[in-house]
Amino acid sequence: MPRPRRSALPALRPPAFTGRLPAFTGRLHDARTATAVGRWLGVAFAVCFATGLVSHYLQHPPDWLADDLPTRPVWGYRLTQGLHVATGLAAIVLLLVKLWAVYPRLFVWPPVRSARHALERLSVAVLVASAVFQVLTGLLNIVEWYPWPFSFVPVHFAVAWVVTGSILLHIAVKAPEIRAHWGRRSAGTLALPAEDGPDRRSLLLGAGAAVGVVTLTTVGQSFTPLKAFDLLAPRHPDHGPQGLPVNRTAAAAGVSAHGLGAWRLEVAGPHPYTLSLDALRALPQTRVRLPIACVEGWSVAAHWGGVRVRDLVERAGAWPGSVAVRVTSLEVSGAYRVMEMGADYADDPLTLLALTLNGQPLSLDHGFPARIIAPDRPGVLQTKWVHRLEVL
Repeated sequence: MPRPRRSALPALRPPAFTGRLPAFTGRLHDARTATAVGRWLGVAFAVCFATGLVSHYLQHPPDWLADDLPTRPVWGYRLTQGLHVATGLAAIVLLLVKLWAVYPRLFVWPPVRSARHALERLSVAVLVASAVFQVLTGLLNIVEWYPWPFSFVPVHFAVAWVVTGSILLHIAVKAPEIRAHWGRRSAGTLALPAEDGPDRRSLLLGAGAAVGVVTLTTVGQSFTPLKAFDLLAPRHPDHGPQGLPVNRTAAAAGVSAHGLGAWRLEVAGPHPYTLSLDALRALPQTRVRLPIACVEGWSVAAHWGGVRVRDLVERAGAWPGSVAVRVTSLEVSGAYRVMEMGADYADDPLTLLALTLNGQPLSLDHGFPARIIAPDRPGVLQTKWVHRLEVL
């Protein structure tokens, strides 16, 4: 039996470790590049943090604030949450460029030169880890994919404070270096090789162009004049039942048309009562144009028709403008199956128990037979499939 022939090619072996650290020959891994990109990144994170606070406290207001949340401008949440998502997406590009500019410092030897240097490196590690975590989980939230065991909202909110604190600490530690490389005529910048200037400007222009492309192809989901360029966003403002996007479908909520024939609205208060759908339609109807804006960043304005919530709670014996309302959905389960709105929302003339969308009865996915629509309110609190209002 003939022996198998040996390959003429030599066996591949991993290269032997020489003990030497990687060498970085790129000339733009310097403090000027890091400072220039860091300024943009700092602004993006600042906007994300401020608008994120708005979103969080509108969704989960403390008791002392619940009755005093603003209902004007009606497009307020649409603006702040659109900015939040747009700047968050821009921050992904900027963070990658920033990490590229500074990552050779991870291989500086010795890794720790003093106690102060150890604390500085630890703070940078916390900053990088929390920033990467924040933009990555935010991106996955936009596409509604949650491959983790924790609840997104409280963790995202908590890590936002860690990121902000880490950025402020980093700025304080690096203030002399930042000051020395802040502008083209700063002392540290002038000490760098002059021939690197054109390449650095090209890098920064490229980063700016990438941010512009990402923004242009996603911001149309909330800034509808640019919806024709909405190529990368997971939602398009015109796509969905009745020309409006849907996040949570009736099937996902466990609501079916089969059991809605006997639907009644319960209004609990000093003088409780119930109404059939025909009785609701027979009440004075109000028509408003309001945007619906979701935490994932998409928003669109529409015409809604229905009965004012304040009329319904007044009929139940509530004093006008003085009570909050608890709203319960037919959803089988979900974090927002039960929602509370403060007195300012409940009394606002634009807050409706909506029955129609753009002149047509609500589709099942949009909350048939009745849903809440209120001004300056996150979409998760515009409760669908309402069957009970309770005066608090």
